[in-house]
Amino acid sequence: MNHQVELNLALILFLPWFAVLSALYWYFPKQPRHGARKLFDSVALLLAVLASALGMYWGFLTADPNAGAIWKQVLATSVAYGLFLLVMTLALWIRHRLFKVGAASRSPPAAIPPASAASVDSPAAD
Repeated sequence: MNHQVELNLALILFLPWFAVLSALYWYFPKQPRHGARKLFDSVALLLAVLASALGMYWGFLTADPNAGAIWKQVLATSVAYGLFLLVMTLALWIRHRLFKVGAASRSPPAAIPPASAASVDSPAAD
């Protein structure tokens, strides 16, 4: 097997699953969706992939060579997946605390259209 493919095999095999998890993280919850949240999500996804890749390399290069070639891949895959999930779990927790729905001090104010404001206070509704 090509050395580069062997070294990156865990990331190659997990890339579709990482893409699914990343898409779910990016699209849900749908609100609030503003620039700060998009920046936070982008950085979190980048850190998750970076941590996963570094963990994969570490696992592959430090595995016991006497255990067999497959165990290098098993350790690399386990470490890569664990680090990806760790970073994403921390990002979910931090994002929830930073960008709560209804947290007026942390999300940009929404403009109230004049028609809806007038219909709420209208005496004709009584």
